[in-house]
Amino acid sequence: MNRAYRWGMYRAYRWGMYRAYSDMREANWKNSDRYFHSRGNQDAANRGPGGRWAAEKISNAREWFDQRVKGDSAADSARDQEANRWGRNGGDLNKYRPAGLPSKY
Repeated sequence: MNRAYRWGMYRAYRWGMYRAYSDMREANWKNSDRYFHSRGNQDAANRGPGGRWAAEKISNAREWFDQRVKGDSAADSARDQEANRWGRNGGDLNKYRPAGLPSKY
């Protein structure tokens, strides 16, 4: 993929990940973070190689920010990255779905 194509895919697919983040904020559901990490990555990856590429880059940047700026632990970041990879690789999202989360999500 050339650079312009990847940048276009990045801009297009970040919205799938943003939608998952927005839903997570709206749901405000305990223990749902990794479910939404996984879902956002899966949504982006399902759009093709550009989406998968964008999901990986966005996830890595987010975890870098969370550790270095927000002060999240390396262990928490590793768990988030596991959920990110699970989603990108097409794993069953129910692995991370918390009990009682409304079906809307």
